[in-house]
Amino acid sequence: MTIQADPLSAAGVPDLTPLLPELLAGPDPLLFTTISGAHLYGFPSHDSDIDLRGVHLLPLREVIGLREGEATQSRMWDRDGLDLDLVTHDVLKFVRMMLRRNGYVLEQLLSPLVVQTTDAHAELVALAPGVLTSEHAHHYRGFANTQWRLYEKNGELKPLLYTFRVLLTGIHLMRTGELQAHLPTLLTLVDAPAYLPDLIARKADAEHGPAGALDADRLRTDVEALHAALSQAQAGSGLPGRVGGYDALHDFVVRVREAGV
Repeated sequence: MTIQADPLSAAGVPDLTPLLPELLAGPDPLLFTTISGAHLYGFPSHDSDIDLRGVHLLPLREVIGLREGEATQSRMWDRDGLDLDLVTHDVLKFVRMMLRRNGYVLEQLLSPLVVQTTDAHAELVALAPGVLTSEHAHHYRGFANTQWRLYEKNGELKPLLYTFRVLLTGIHLMRTGELQAHLPTLLTLVDAPAYLPDLIARKADAEHGPAGALDADRLRTDVEALHAALSQAQAGSGLPGRVGGYDALHDFVVRVREAGV
């Protein structure tokens, strides 16, 4: 088990080393814990929660018997002024979500903000490219639509940034096969509206706050243009059209479960 402090510090995350015993004290062993959310996406606020995500391993007796263990476990707590939100899935559920073209869990798995890791985590990371497909564009398109509707409803900056982030992530993934969730980095890789750095800077002030006086027509035009770019990138993508790696992931789940790491 390791703590990788440098990437965390660069993302504005305080030292989490003292929290490691609390993370590992849960009912089931953890294969990994990473940071997702605003810190991963590159627009945290001073009051952002720390979104911890990962995979736990249910014991064999809670998988094959009548008393099934919790496939999803969550916990929220405060530690020295930090609001922590931990959500983990059992390895089987997590792998099944990977096979369903779920970009969200892949972002958690491949997050560079690693709090706790194991050899099984490294193996699962190595298997991740096998599940990437051109169909992941549907995940990012749907996510963007949801966030855009939320922005239109509440006018907050957070869902607006999420809208742009997921569209740019999807475009870059379709073009290159690389899953990149960090919005400031994406702005160097994909053509995007010039006002986004200013919006990112404003987001630092508060996790929840109004987007302010923005040109609604221009925003809508820019979002529609990125949707069109995502569709074009999907049509020309070199990614396969179907998920692969099923047998390798099956073997992984069986081995990890039997080992009980």
